[in-house]
Amino acid sequence: MLERSSNFSIPEELNHRRKRYENYPPPRKNHRTPSALFSLITLACIIGTLIAGILVFGLDEHVLLVCCVAIIGVACVILGYSWDEILDGMVKGTIKAMPALFFFFLIGMAIGAWVQCGTLPALIYYGLDILSPGWFLPATLIITSLTSISTGSSWTTAGTVGVVLLGIGTTMGLPQPLIAGCILSGAYFGDKMSPLSDTTNLAPAIAGTDVFKHIGAMMYTAVPVYLICLVIYSIIGFQYTNVELDIEGIAEIQAAISGTFTVSPIVLIPLIVVLILSICKFPAIPSLLIGIIVSYPIAAIYQGAHISSFFDVLNNGNVYSTGVEIVDELLNRGGMQEMMWTFSLGILALILGGLITMSGILKVLIGKIITRLPSRRLLPACTIFTGVAGCACLGEQYMSIVLTGELYKDVYPENGLKRQMLSRCVEESATVTAPLFPWTTCGAFMYASLGISPFVFAPYAFVNWLTPLVGILLPLTGLTLLTENADEQVHLFKRKKTT
Repeated sequence: MLERSSNFSIPEELNHRRKRYENYPPPRKNHRTPSALFSLITLACIIGTLIAGILVFGLDEHVLLVCCVAIIGVACVILGYSWDEILDGMVKGTIKAMPALFFFFLIGMAIGAWVQCGTLPALIYYGLDILSPGWFLPATLIITSLTSISTGSSWTTAGTVGVVLLGIGTTMGLPQPLIAGCILSGAYFGDKMSPLSDTTNLAPAIAGTDVFKHIGAMMYTAVPVYLICLVIYSIIGFQYTNVELDIEGIAEIQAAISGTFTVSPIVLIPLIVVLILSICKFPAIPSLLIGIIVSYPIAAIYQGAHISSFFDVLNNGNVYSTGVEIVDELLNRGGMQEMMWTFSLGILALILGGLITMSGILKVLIGKIITRLPSRRLLPACTIFTGVAGCACLGEQYMSIVLTGELYKDVYPENGLKRQMLSRCVEESATVTAPLFPWTTCGAFMYASLGISPFVFAPYAFVNWLTPLVGILLPLTGLTLLTENADEQVHLFKRKKTT
């Protein structure tokens, strides 16, 4: 059972989610516990297949995931699981993430609807007048951070504001992978620091601490990382300060937009409605549905869209021919069908994660590592490694959060470390690294929303990979290691001496 202080209560929704994960998979009989060697070989085969297939041979992720499912399926048979049990593990691996997968379709529909009603074209039009190339990257980091903190959702931020910023930056001549990395940095910083985020509530709930203690603990690493990244993006952006804008090209883009759409502040209403609902803690799925519904009357009145064409766009996306290639590339997108590649990838990743969880091979390996740690300063590094490995192997950040939290929830108090130290490490690994793997639900979603592979934008998503790195290095020195004994605690800016 989850240990927590008497003055802390888990919200009912999160408590239900926790119980669901705690009871998954159900206890089995007559199954062999995998050895450490067996677990290591199995995971090595899975990860090796993915890395070699994608990076060396350039194969599609779907086929590789099917191969990985076959590998873990054989492993489960060796461990004594029946075919019915394997099927049960597959089903349970997918059911829990169905709301997230449904979100894929809603984002596709929203992008299609907001292009047709003129929301995204208008934002690109106005953005070209406001933003400058030299300050675009730091401005993007700040805008996406504030949006994500306000909404509590990195997905909503990337799928709405992120799409607009990508379009604006592209027209200014900035590299798309760089822009996408900056968008991801801001979106996931805001996601993990927002009290409205589901992961920000789930991590402390599993660890047995308060969400605000959790956010306070993350400040020790999140703030330095954010400031470093802001400096990095500013330095990179300064390289474009002296770049002369193609005034004629921008004018041509704006003319193509205004010639195809009615550009007016009124067409921004759907996006504004979604952001307001998110800030007011309205659930993400109903918020997007309302944003899509609001789009139609605007599309009909201002853009002359017929009801049949609107529904066709929701399914198949937009097809425009403005005469300007870059405008067509930015606007010819959206629709549920555009998300089918992402949806199918997410399903396969979740099937793989369900079988890995059922087999227990990851739990065995982590258990062996924990028992051999020479110092508690290595616990954060081990926890973060577990969270990252969980994302890579299980394909879903929620599963990784729960698995990592459950594995270490008793280890931290036994070693004199605060529970918010555990929740911080879980957040710094499972949450921020999830979009860096193309086969995870987060990575697939960002690929579908921004049109850029995680392997391409990952080097520029500085927040996403610097956060776990700093989260490992600082505790190794004793800095930011949150201990139960205040006299032993070493902070970033001051050191408390033992009396």
